[in-house]
Amino acid sequence: MTVALFGNTYKDQTLAQVEHLLAFFASHHVRVLLSQELRYEMHLTQDYDGYSEESSENVDYAISVGGDGTFLTTAAAVIGKDIPILGINCGHLGFLTAVTSDEIDSALEKLLEGDCTIDERAVLQVSTQNGGHVMMPYALNEVAVMKQELSSMIVIDTYLNGHLLHTYKADGLVIATPTGSTAYSLSAGGPLVAPHVPAIVLTPIATHSLNVRPLVITEDRVIELQVHSRSGSFLISVDGRSQAVREDVKLEIRKAQHTIKIVQMKDHSFIHALKNKLLWGAE
Repeated sequence: MTVALFGNTYKDQTLAQVEHLLAFFASHHVRVLLSQELRYEMHLTQDYDGYSEESSENVDYAISVGGDGTFLTTAAAVIGKDIPILGINCGHLGFLTAVTSDEIDSALEKLLEGDCTIDERAVLQVSTQNGGHVMMPYALNEVAVMKQELSSMIVIDTYLNGHLLHTYKADGLVIATPTGSTAYSLSAGGPLVAPHVPAIVLTPIATHSLNVRPLVITEDRVIELQVHSRSGSFLISVDGRSQAVREDVKLEIRKAQHTIKIVQMKDHSFIHALKNKLLWGAE
């Protein structure tokens, strides 16, 4: 078996867990490929091969050590590779990273034994018109368009399959997958959506109209966004990675053909995560 290991190199706790994982896999004769960041941060460039486009063909699982941000980075690295990801939580909330620090050994034993399930999650793909370019075209959680830091609100003409849905006047708009409904969309007032519901969520950020609410649409819709801004540009954030875009660039967002596969322990579920991470139903 071969695993690719990714981790948050800015936290000592994460690096300590990576060392533990390396020892575990060595004792079980599992080959490990390290992300380039981990190899250099831990000075292991001579001891471990790096994960790359070429080596990905031989990888059975990807292991993400950190928080949800690290998991999203891992997902971006394996998109289109059909590699399941196991998330180990060394962050805070960790909705995607379900395995806690005290569960690591038992979870890895189950992974090696095949005593786990593989959950497929929908991904969004964003493309541009009028010559623009998006550095990260795939999102497991969300695509968000936002005003730049010092600018006033933006105006977002939003079309579904070529028909005008609404012109949002707001600080931004979040387009989220069901997986992303527990992330940025939720903090902006969006609804919780179970992971396998075939839907996309549109959640405005600080809208200037009190009668505009988050909207759930079917996943087969193509969303087009034309943004107008006094500054002449706006920000697009794809799973938390932001870049500035000219306002004459039109965005097109749709469900991608690829999915992300997530390793789930059999005693973990979406309802389990709601209760333990979001305190669902707590009194």
